[in-house]
Amino acid sequence: MSDIITPELVTLDQNLGENRSSVIRHLAERVAAEGRSTEVDGLYADALAREEKTSTGIPGGIAIPHCRSTAVSEATLVMARLSPPVDFGAKDGPADLVFFIAAPDGADQEHLKLLSKLARSLIKKDFTASLRAAQSPADVVALVNGALGLGEMPATGTAGAHSAGTPAGSAAGSRTSEAAATLGTSPAGTDATGPAVDTGRATDTKVRRLVAVTACPTGIAHTYMAADSLVAAAKERGIDLQVETQGSSGATPLDPAVIAAADAVIFAVDVDVRDKQRFAGLPVISSPVKRGIDEPGEMVEEAIAAAGNPNARRVTGTAGDQQADDDGGRDSVGSTLKRALLTGVSYMIPFVAGGGLLIALGFLLGGYLITETADAVVLENSLTNLPAGGLGEYLGAVAFKIGQLSLGFLVPALAGYIAYALADRPGIAPGFVAGAVAGFMGAGFLGGIVGGLLAGYTAMMIGRLSVPRWLRSLMPVVIIPLVASIVASGLMFLLLGGPIAALTAGLNDWLSSLTGTAAVGLGVILGLMMAIDLGGPVNKVAYSFAVAGLGAASIDNVAPLQIMAAVMAAGMVPPLAMALATLLDRNRFTAPERENGKAAWLLGASFISEGAIPFAAADPLRVIPASLLGAAATGAIIMGAGVTSQAPHGGFFVFFAIGDFPMFLLAILVGTVISALAVIALKRYATRKTPAPATEPVAA
Repeated sequence: MSDIITPELVTLDQNLGENRSSVIRHLAERVAAEGRSTEVDGLYADALAREEKTSTGIPGGIAIPHCRSTAVSEATLVMARLSPPVDFGAKDGPADLVFFIAAPDGADQEHLKLLSKLARSLIKKDFTASLRAAQSPADVVALVNGALGLGEMPATGTAGAHSAGTPAGSAAGSRTSEAAATLGTSPAGTDATGPAVDTGRATDTKVRRLVAVTACPTGIAHTYMAADSLVAAAKERGIDLQVETQGSSGATPLDPAVIAAADAVIFAVDVDVRDKQRFAGLPVISSPVKRGIDEPGEMVEEAIAAAGNPNARRVTGTAGDQQADDDGGRDSVGSTLKRALLTGVSYMIPFVAGGGLLIALGFLLGGYLITETADAVVLENSLTNLPAGGLGEYLGAVAFKIGQLSLGFLVPALAGYIAYALADRPGIAPGFVAGAVAGFMGAGFLGGIVGGLLAGYTAMMIGRLSVPRWLRSLMPVVIIPLVASIVASGLMFLLLGGPIAALTAGLNDWLSSLTGTAAVGLGVILGLMMAIDLGGPVNKVAYSFAVAGLGAASIDNVAPLQIMAAVMAAGMVPPLAMALATLLDRNRFTAPERENGKAAWLLGASFISEGAIPFAAADPLRVIPASLLGAAATGAIIMGAGVTSQAPHGGFFVFFAIGDFPMFLLAILVGTVISALAVIALKRYATRKTPAPATEPVAA
């Protein structure tokens, strides 16, 4: 294994600027200078993006900026001892020790384990004291390699190892917890199987047993540092705490027996907890992973208090239990709804894409009349007994029927996975049932959304009830699905299904009647919706509206097919426009954006609006308005010309399902050119007063 850190990657006692942005850029430049990164800008941007999600400063004057990046060719550590220190967002002040962890996007497990091990070492006071006392870059490299187990830990002669007041025996204790946590669990004052040893600071007459999960988006540093910090805090209090680290180097799940014996669980996470239903019924303390590093003692104390509180919040399998604010609060209602709707749509799309393309293929082989004859052709004929129309009619009928059955899952899947996003697996069954009821009553995708939300929130509330431990195992598989199905589907049948079905029918009738100017106006609205957030909730609402209407399309009702064409064409414009703009005026775009532009050609041609997101994220005030102009123009042309699409996805690759394909191409070309010229004009003439990257401040 090549050296992760070398003396050339160490900077001692230098002024690298006044803010974290300049420090990170300097460290990224060192990585590139050593031939371990293909470009500085891409690595710098990835590291800064990670920093903006959660500041990487930790108590003790330390910062660990880190990222995984396609610009990194070899796993690398860069260390800087700053003079003066720089603020990286830690509560106790600026950092003078900065380790930049740069990992390739596809880093191997051995490298990831080493990088994670270094992060854990940095919470040990004897190790950081030695780093502060090191006399040369070579001394730093030796210290780091010793901590990683790649060489001997040097006897520096600096007295730094104990100058911070850390007992000599504490390193051994840290190594014990580190070894256990590497396996996925970390004991606190105990061995892996025995009970906790009371060290004299227990806060309760009863010895509490806690479990925890730590996880961060990158899974390299914060995941493991939070685990060790929580273990140390629990050990001080005589608490048995075992931690499951869900990081990049893998995770070993906690033993189910350990979870069953636990009194409470701590989630120190910035991402979803894997298989969270294992902890159902346990009192939960949930916070971002960084709080597990900054305030581990407070989190342990809160978990102990929750364990003795019958009204404490409990794990229900809902997304809200693991996404929390710094003070341990839950997500806002708006963000929870947004995540639930996007989850439902994302799981629905495969049914729509596969089913829609098969229906389009059925029309291609069997003609429009296949909608009336498909059932009889499939049931009464076979490959050895072909219908009058021959093999083409038979295969067309088979393809159409498979596609029709696939689209039949559209509303149940939408509702089922909305409920899943709110209540995890216990919500799936009631969500699917409520969605099926919505379909049966003609309430369409609007009914599916309402039914999914009803099922999800009902399952969530039932799951939060405090029940005896012997009943916990029945809750997610019997009680929650049963009661939530009765409540959600009952409300759909008795109260909500009829009005929503009437609203859906009225909306469909209105759309079918649109012609001329009214149709063009609808095309403009659909185009704006597709470009406003590039795959976000507004985009998905427009798309769901379009695909939900495909089932009502017929030879006498082509309005849904026109809407589908407008939505697909408008959604293709933003990525294609950004790709064209990078060719027309390369100097207005960074090197990473020009690379993204190459990929955006294919993404746009395939109807993947998200291909424009990298551009919008970097410059939203120019990219989004420009995208809106072109998408609106394309939607208007499609609706005005009466272009149709029998396929819900695929872009140019489903040309056989597009009615008037030349006009479809022309509409997209017009919108693409408008958006490309608009974004170039905005970048040229709409000034933006931004400091140079080396001095750009970053919000804490």
